[in-house]
Amino acid sequence: MIDTAPSLDADPDGRMVLRGRWTLSHAGQIGDALRDAPDDAREVDATRIDRIDSVGVLQLLRFAHRRGIDFEQFRFRDDHRALVAAIEDVHDDRPAKKKEYGFAAALGRLGYAMVDNGREIMALISFLGENLAKLMRLIKEPSRFRLTPTVAHMEQVGLDAVPLVVLLSFLVGAVIAFLGSTILAEFGAQIFVVELVNIAFLREFGVLLTAIILAGRTASAFTAQIGAMVSREEVDAIRTLGLDPIDLLVLPRVIALMVMLPLLTFLAMIAGLAGGLTVGVFSLDIPPQGYLSRMQDTFELRHMVVGLAKAPVFALLIALIGCLEGLQVEGTAQSVGERTTSSVVQAIALVIVLDALAALWFMELGW
Repeated sequence: MIDTAPSLDADPDGRMVLRGRWTLSHAGQIGDALRDAPDDAREVDATRIDRIDSVGVLQLLRFAHRRGIDFEQFRFRDDHRALVAAIEDVHDDRPAKKKEYGFAAALGRLGYAMVDNGREIMALISFLGENLAKLMRLIKEPSRFRLTPTVAHMEQVGLDAVPLVVLLSFLVGAVIAFLGSTILAEFGAQIFVVELVNIAFLREFGVLLTAIILAGRTASAFTAQIGAMVSREEVDAIRTLGLDPIDLLVLPRVIALMVMLPLLTFLAMIAGLAGGLTVGVFSLDIPPQGYLSRMQDTFELRHMVVGLAKAPVFALLIALIGCLEGLQVEGTAQSVGERTTSSVVQAIALVIVLDALAALWFMELGW
């Protein structure tokens, strides 16, 4: 048989016909032929190839990957299919490159991290807009509201978290009172520990501690639950049935957390104040009546309003991050673990950043 060079012909309808020998001896010509392929090619007829080896199959696989063409659209001769299937199964099993060190490599990794973080931020903003639009749709179509899963998630993220939130808030309130008394004792002003604990917990620590606890406890649970459904193709099945995964999986979790986080924040405030009261009574020799009277005289409602106003915002942020990371799982157990870790880190970091910005904003307002 005459040794023919590889070539391709393109039809106006986007179909390519491959001819010749797509083998190692023609590797350079294969690359030239594929570079000249039209951009609108979406179907490839390889049944007229005289001979093909692993090099030819790899070149076609990489061409399909670059152009975004489904490799299932490639048609091969019956006697070539076994080779094509074998190469397709192992073409990605190449050893990983060794990690490079040095300034250029570090700068490259920093650039990739910045691009990846930018994409995550844009995805979160887009996901926020989609969920807000569908929350508004619930007002027009209340039948879409899923009461049973919402109540179940309220129990999971709210009632089950009460002991942990109350215990940690009580202990942190006691620690703040201990530290404050140590400094204020030098000025003979231990009684001002009451104001310190009140303002600290009503404005900042109550909502911040609760949000951080739920970011680690609830965001990870949301990601793992939805990620497991993605890996088992349950989310695809929901879409196949004509249902909206946002309505079924995301909105019940968002609503449940937005309802329960302010309530947990209020309990955290009470527990923190109780921790300060305990230290004041048993360690600072402040009578309970005197401590409570001082608390009542110095209490300002605006401090509690500032703390509670941040709770729904933090709840929305934590729920969206947890659900978004779950929906981005790629179907493997490793991906579920990576996305769960990412959701916890993102949620805690953004909660602290937003709390700092809110503190500056309220300070400028004189609140």
